[in-house]
Order: sequence, then C-alpha cells, then structure tokens
Amino acid sequence: MNLLHLPWLELAIAIAISGSPIVARFRDPNRAYRWGLTCIGVSFVCTFLAGLAFYVGVTTEELAHYSPQVRLFGKRTFSLDDLSAPLVPTVALLHLLTALATARTKMRRYSFSWSLAAESIQLATFSCVQEQPWVLVGLLAISTLPPYIELVNRGRPTRVYALHMALFVTLLVFGWGAVDTAESMSAVRAQFGATLLMAAILVRCGAIPVHCWVTDWFEHASFGIAILYVVPLSGVYAAVRLVLPIAPEWVLRCIGLISLATAVYAAGMAVVQRDARRFFAYLFLSHASLVLVGLELRTPLSLTASLCLWFSVMLSLGGFGLALRALEARFGRMSLIKYQGLYGHSPTLAVCFMLTGLASVGFPATVGFISTELLVDSAVEVSASVCVAVLTATALNGIAVVRAYLLLFTGARHVSAVSLEIGLRERIAVLTLAGLILGGGLFPQPGVSSRYLAAEQILERRDKDRTAQTALSARDQTPDQ
Repeated sequence: MNLLHLPWLELAIAIAISGSPIVARFRDPNRAYRWGLTCIGVSFVCTFLAGLAFYVGVTTEELAHYSPQVRLFGKRTFSLDDLSAPLVPTVALLHLLTALATARTKMRRYSFSWSLAAESIQLATFSCVQEQPWVLVGLLAISTLPPYIELVNRGRPTRVYALHMALFVTLLVFGWGAVDTAESMSAVRAQFGATLLMAAILVRCGAIPVHCWVTDWFEHASFGIAILYVVPLSGVYAAVRLVLPIAPEWVLRCIGLISLATAVYAAGMAVVQRDARRFFAYLFLSHASLVLVGLELRTPLSLTASLCLWFSVMLSLGGFGLALRALEARFGRMSLIKYQGLYGHSPTLAVCFMLTGLASVGFPATVGFISTELLVDSAVEVSASVCVAVLTATALNGIAVVRAYLLLFTGARHVSAVSLEIGLRERIAVLTLAGLILGGGLFPQPGVSSRYLAAEQILERRDKDRTAQTALSARDQTPDQ
C-alpha cells in the first residue's frame, strides 16, 4: 500500500470536525491554543498529502479502496479535481497560519473551536464535486451559521448579517431547486433558477448594493475569524460549480457588469477609508468582484486569469489581513486618519504589509502579477471599456494600499516603553505567505498550467450542459403531434 493511497482528504475533514468539540471543552486559553493548533496543523498536513496524491496521479479507484465514503455513501462525495486540488490545502494553510499568528493578548477572543468547525465546513465545501450539487448547496447554507454564532457569543449586532445570509440561502435553495427540476419541466424554469442563483452569488460575494454585510462583519467579528470566513471566496466556488455550467449568456453578462461596477466602487471606497478594517473590507470586495469579472468573459484565457487571481487573492489578502491583525494586537483598532510612524517598532511587519498589499494589486515578481496581466489581456479582447474599468479598479486598489502603508508606518515617530516587534510565531506566518507570494511570482508556470487545465474542464462542462439545455428548449417549442 502506498502512503498516498490513504484517505487523507477524509482524515482532514474528520480531524477538524472532531477537534472542534474537544477544544471547546478547554477553559484555559493556553491549552485551547495548543490543542487547537495541533488539530489545525494535522488537518493541513492531511490536505497537503491529499493534494500531493492528486498531482502525482493516484487514481480514483486507488483512493476509493481505502475511502470510508464508499462504505458510508456508496460513492466518493468529497474528492479533488483540477479546480479544487490547490484550493483545499490553501484553505487549510490559511487556518493554520491564522491560528499560529494569534498573539497571547488575542487568545481569549479567538475561538479555536470555531476555527476548526469553520475549517471542516470549508474543506468539505471546496472538495464537493460537480456531481453533488445539493450537497454543495447544503454546505454553503451551513457555512453561514458559525459566523452568526460568533457574533452572538461576542454580543455584537447580528441583524445585517442574518438578513443578508437568509436572503443568500433562500435564493440559493430555491434557485437550484428550480434548475434541478427543469429537466422534467421546462427551459423557462431553468432560466428562472439561474437568475435566482445569480442573485445568491452576488449577495454572497458582496456585490453592490448588497455589500454592506461585509463591512458590518469586519466591524463586529474578531479580525482573524472575519478573514477566514471571506478570503477563501466560497461564493466564487459556488459560482463556478453551480452557475457557470448552466447559466444563460445574459445571466453571466449581468454578473460581469455588476461585478465590474462593484470592483471600481469598492476600490474607490478603499482609498478614502479612515478605519483599517473597513479599508480591508472594501479592498477584499474589489478583488472578489474582479475574480467574478474573469468568470463572465467565458474564454479560456479569462477563466484562467480568474482562477489565478482567485488563488492570488487567498494568499495575498490572507497575508495582508494577518499583517493588519498583528498591528491590532499591539496598538488596538487602527485608524487611517493621521500618520502613526510604526515602522521603527516593527520593520519586518511593515515589509510584509507592503509586500502582501502590492501582491494583491499585481506588483511584478509576485503571485498577483501574472493573474492581473492575464485578466487585462482577456479584457482587451472583449471590450476596451471593460479593460479600462479593470485597470481603474487595480490602480485605485494600489493607491489605497500605498496610502494605508504611509499612514500606518511613516510620517511620525511612535514612542513606546516596550518592544513591539512581531514574535516568532507571527514572523513564521507572514514570512511563509511572503515566500509563497514571491515563489508564485518568480515561477508562475506550474500554477498557470494547473489553472488552465481547470478552466478547460469548466468550459467543457458548460458546453455539455448548454447543449442539453438547448435540446430541452427545442423540445418545449415543438408542438405536440
């Protein structure tokens, strides 16, 4: 038996699920931290081995031989393909580095039990295959519960979040229900379902005018937990799996136009923010919308660009958020009103802040450069106005990042009686992400090739589903003999 034949993906999900109630029993923050970090670390190792098994060519039959899913469900509901193979380990890595970088002053506020529960749901969501849409819909609905519980436990307002997520779940369930029954009903029903799914995706990704739940979430949740909930872009995964294969052209065009407007609007808002958390929220909204813009263009190049940008956003904005979080652990909620001159106290943190921020806007030699370049090239082929809008959003995001850096780290001298340099654990976390960002920028070919294969599979699936829908529409229009 080969070591890679073991069910590592199932083990990762099981460890996260079982670790959550175990860690919840500990009242001592230090014990909860040690057990939580151990469970999250082991889960990441399992996802890494699962991804390695996929890329070295371990077959589905070899994996199914030891998989408990076959015995429980009769088939493998959760597995990896070209789309999810790099995403699942990246999600687990973000959870690991966020837990590792949690300062002692934040251990009582950061719930490791919540992190494990959310990680298990996200790992299952991102490994849910195309053939199990209802399972994916259920997991997306369940994933909205842990953040609500987080807000309740912190005694923070829940109304804005609850209303938006209730709308998202309602649209998602009814939308896929209409699509799922369309084969036995009519093509009109399928288009109605696709419209509801489009609305659900826009709500989940924070498109205007339903974006206020994202800023409210960052305002009231723990910063680390807020990052872990939004940065993996579960809404984009739902769009690729549920909407892109079956949506009519006009639905995708609507998603693209609304996302393009959101990208420019959110980038402009990020430039003028006075609070660091709200600045990060708008920066995230702009990047999430740019990912959706690439999906709408529907060419192999644009879809490859979108998938590359998705991976880049997870790494760069994940690291950028951790840098902001480390600042909060030392100085409290950060303001962007006046210069604070923090560079002298933590130059390493300043460098990581600038590196991850510039990577998110496509600075050369970073993982975001090639994805931004591909997105601009694909936009040029479609429309000059789309290209201008993409460049405008990217430029505004770059201005916002540089402005935040100057306000936080330069222009004054901050006096403190104690050392405010980042610790070893935080240094490991931010430098790990920095290494991945630079490595992906200097050697982009493996990542781009992987995303191109995934894009081809997605477009091939869309062509098959669209052919089936055309046949269904022709049947509806044929008069009864």
